[in-house]
Order: sequence, then C-alpha cells, then structure tokens
Amino acid sequence: MRIVRYTYHGEESYGILKNSEILNLKSLLRMKMDRSPRSLEELISEWKIDEIHRLIDEVSNKEIEKVAVNRKEVSLKAPILLPPKIICLGLNYRDHAEESGAEIPDEPIIFMKPRTAIIGHLEPVVKPSFVEELDYEVELAIIIGKKGKDIPVSEAAKYIFGYTVFNDISARDIQFKDRQWTRGKSFDTFAPMGPCITTATQIGDPTNLRLRTRVNGETRQDSSTSMMIFNVYEIVHHLSRVMTLEPCDIIATGTPGGVAAFMKPKPKFLQPGDIVEVEIEKIGTLKNPIIGG
Repeated sequence: MRIVRYTYHGEESYGILKNSEILNLKSLLRMKMDRSPRSLEELISEWKIDEIHRLIDEVSNKEIEKVAVNRKEVSLKAPILLPPKIICLGLNYRDHAEESGAEIPDEPIIFMKPRTAIIGHLEPVVKPSFVEELDYEVELAIIIGKKGKDIPVSEAAKYIFGYTVFNDISARDIQFKDRQWTRGKSFDTFAPMGPCITTATQIGDPTNLRLRTRVNGETRQDSSTSMMIFNVYEIVHHLSRVMTLEPCDIIATGTPGGVAAFMKPKPKFLQPGDIVEVEIEKIGTLKNPIIGG
C-alpha cells in the first residue's frame, strides 16, 4: 500500500496511490468504521494497517468510484509534516565513506534535521544566496509506527510503519567550514520527502532496494540498500538505545556514493534551474526544482 498526503480542490486529505488514481482513504474508512483517523499522522500512530488492508479488500467497485480522484488533479504534499524527530545517518554506505576520505564507522553516526526543512514532491528547494556548494543525497527513510526503546534487532521490523524517499540536501561549503553537519543541512526546504509512504508489508525486504539520483536527466547516484553498512533493523536498534522512538519519527538512513561534492574531475553542484529526481524501488520518484533565494 502506498499512502499519500494531498490537497484536492483546496482540501487536504490522505489516500492510497493506485495507478492513475488516488483513493481518499479518510472517506473510505468513514464508510466502514465508526470513525476514521483525522490525519495521516493519526493513522500511523494508531497502527491499524492490517485492518485497513482488510477493509479495502471488502469495498465494492462502486464504493471505490465514490472516493477515487485523478492523480493529475491533486497536489502531493510531504507525507509527514510535523514529525517528532528527523534523525539522519552519515557515512552509512561504504562507497560514500570512501569517496569522502572518511573511515568506515563501527557505529552509526547520527545527526538531526529540523522539521521546518520538510517539503514535498515538486516543491522547490531554495538555494540561499550565500551558499555556493549545494548537493543532493538520495536516502531511504524509515517511518516509525509505534513507540519503542531498547529495541532488539530481531524485533525492529515490528516498529516500522513504512518507508519513503528522502533527499538530504546539503550546503557543502557550510558543512565543511563548520566541520559538522547540522547548519549545512538545516536550511528551510533542505528535507524533500515523498512522494508517498510505502507500507513495510508491501516493501517486503528493505535491504535490497535500488536507489538513484538524476540531475537534469543525468544519473548521478545508482546503488542499492544492500550496500548499507548498518541495515534498517540495526539502525532502529542502535537509535532506540539512545532515544525513545515515537510514531512518525523519520529516520534517513544515509546516502551512497556519487554526491556532487566528490565527483571527478570536479564537483557538479546544484544550481537554480536544475531539476533533481531521487528514486527508490517500490516507493517512487521524488522530484524537486532548485531555485535561488
């Protein structure tokens, strides 16, 4: 199941992405239940995916027709707008660590992004006027589905609601000047995510998903989550030893090699007018234009 947040005729809702249509899940659940979650965050927190699957299997074609809208007529939004936390991993792909000249970490390296950086599909990334070296990073993001602390690796899957595509936009000149990651990755619009959340049950095995970045149609990154140093279950385990994980937490799991900063013979940083597409198998493609600020 691929779940989206969207606006249609000025009204925000959440639904299921199905081919060329979006099924208004809020309306569909209202037909079948005493009440439906008011928001996508509430849906995730209530953790009723199995029940939702069952209800969808039971609805008639006539009922589906009542809640279906053409995908071209809606505006997709970031799936989660107000997460409790955005936790990011650095250097979690061996080839990215190697291209940057860093040692391979023996524990996950983490930092945080503010939720004010979140934007959705087709929304512009704003390049501040004083930033010279703007970069992309395609990342698989975990969406946490229930509260947990000190979660064993063997139990981690039970806490994952689903996955989305995340682009960890970075101002490399500021990042390298500061010698740490927070300021250079925290500007408004520096956390594009979407276009949907694919539920964990539909993803199946998250440890072998193809992920790619294209800039103006040119492939810059092309790798697999099988190249992660710490896989998604190990990440959930490690993070939950540090902090309590909560429903709707977003965990960006790191990027593979091929970022602009380390391209040869010279870097190819993002510029206003560029179009960046980051794509992950079984989830979809997140597309954002770059504009000047």
